[in-house]
Amino acid sequence: MCGIVGYIGKRDVAPLLLEGLQRLEYRGYDSAGIAIHSSGKGGGLKTVKNKGRVRDLEAKVPARFAGTTGIAHTRWATHGAPNDINAHPHSDAAQRVAVVHNGIIDNSGDLRAKLTADGVELISDTDTEVLAHLIARAQSQTLEEKVREALRYVEGTYGIAVLHADFPDRIVVARNGSPVVLGIGEKEMFVASDVAALISHTRQVITLDDGEMATLKADDYRTYTTDGSRTSAAPTTVEWEAESYDMGGHDTYMHKEIAEQADAVDRVLRGRIDDRFATVRLGGLNLDAREARTMRRVKILGCGSAYHAGQIGAQLIEELARIPADAEPASEFRYRNAVVDPDTLYIAVSQSGETYDTLAAVQELKRKGARVLGVVNVVGSAIARETDGGVYVHAGPEVCVVSTKCFTNTAVAFALLALHLGRIRDLSVSDGKRIIEGLRKLPAQIAEVLADEPRIAKLAADFADAKSMMFVGRVRGYPVAKEASLKLKEVSYIHAEAYPASELKHGPLALIEPATPTVAIIPDDDLLEKNRATLEEIKARSGRILAVAHSEQEKADDTIVVPRNEPELDPVLMGIPLQLLAYHTALALGRDIDKPRNLAKSVTVE
Repeated sequence: MCGIVGYIGKRDVAPLLLEGLQRLEYRGYDSAGIAIHSSGKGGGLKTVKNKGRVRDLEAKVPARFAGTTGIAHTRWATHGAPNDINAHPHSDAAQRVAVVHNGIIDNSGDLRAKLTADGVELISDTDTEVLAHLIARAQSQTLEEKVREALRYVEGTYGIAVLHADFPDRIVVARNGSPVVLGIGEKEMFVASDVAALISHTRQVITLDDGEMATLKADDYRTYTTDGSRTSAAPTTVEWEAESYDMGGHDTYMHKEIAEQADAVDRVLRGRIDDRFATVRLGGLNLDAREARTMRRVKILGCGSAYHAGQIGAQLIEELARIPADAEPASEFRYRNAVVDPDTLYIAVSQSGETYDTLAAVQELKRKGARVLGVVNVVGSAIARETDGGVYVHAGPEVCVVSTKCFTNTAVAFALLALHLGRIRDLSVSDGKRIIEGLRKLPAQIAEVLADEPRIAKLAADFADAKSMMFVGRVRGYPVAKEASLKLKEVSYIHAEAYPASELKHGPLALIEPATPTVAIIPDDDLLEKNRATLEEIKARSGRILAVAHSEQEKADDTIVVPRNEPELDPVLMGIPLQLLAYHTALALGRDIDKPRNLAKSVTVE
């Protein structure tokens, strides 16, 4: 959730760290800081940190802040308010240790009490500060051993990077539940919580596993477990260029990523369609035909937009493969002591592949012997490594906090999976060909929807003064309504709720009035007349209606018309104009679109 950057080599470290923090701003944060091994007179550690943006930190860094080793951090507040003192890095009283930390130390209260009883004065409200003191007080002789000794007392999640004044030739890092990525350079080494901070300097990376540590020196690195056993992590090559993380001429990352969706969907389809057998090839699935035929149920787990994409996926699997399927928030599943059925296939969905609640659910399922697949965007991420197989969605780097192109690509990836399972089971060749033709139409149809942006922007301006909005849809339209409601909340801060259209009369209809607009998802399918009846109910109560449909709707005040695809694939297209609606509503309200308040891109804590 927060951002970590570290460097050791021969270059001036402060500009590199500040650049890396800027690359991680999309993750969401409220304060920032930097610590270096000073090469000036007297050496030692120097730290600068403050509440606010990275640009504020950059302005605060003194001109004489020289060094070639350092760590930096962007913090999203969990323990303690956003302020200068609670910002990372954190140090011990003697300023010999500097620590940056992502995650949550669950037993920090007990550790604080013990340290206080021992005479240690804690100056921040954070859980992280205790770690700096534990490392400083450790009796071990090497920095690696000091960090290991401190971590023995820690319960919870962490991705950490540590400097020590007595060991200026190294950075020690560790991971448990929060991402840590090493970057391998030419006589220089990097560390970050996200490859985005490294990509300008190296494409050779190593992603640490939980329970793994590393020591970085300018010309060397080694990885090992928290009990000291050596590991043999090999570098992999990042597939994306640094330019993929730039705005590319757009005003915001969100707008760029909405505009990229036609190309992104083309990528997720590329090389996967098998016309000969009217199916698709999913090489990383690791699920043979015999296993696919014996499955009795599919359970999809995700959080936020990933959960909504999973709801679309569950419907596709039921419709095309005729396997009972449902989706559930991973954050709920992991706590409710669910019955784990050996005949159920579990699918974990995450854009980052590091979402903590989803990862914890995967680990619990694996502990109970379940078969788990992953649908993720980031190659080599924790969920991709922990699952038995899966599908990469190939959306490309998604920088904006709110998910757009990755949501769309995930829905398309589920269509591919549903088609694959369907053709193994009972889906006919003719239906397989029908779905393939629909998939092939998607990129051009997405471009057609995006071309309607000027009109959608005008509609959005009319909704900017709304205090609350309702989103409704039936069956295939309901997950679209849920995702559209979430998008509007995330970027505009307008209260919005999504309901199945048939549920309006069971309570929510009481909220309908002229000041509460309704967005209705109305595909031209066998429920068209039912959906039109819902419009009648809303209109009878003087509610304003914006319809997203395949043709103009007489009872709606305005209609966004989207091209018709196969009924199973229509949800992919119907969500895209509502991304633009949320974007332009937020733009009209002057919101910080790429960095919505209180939110972060990758939720790697509970």
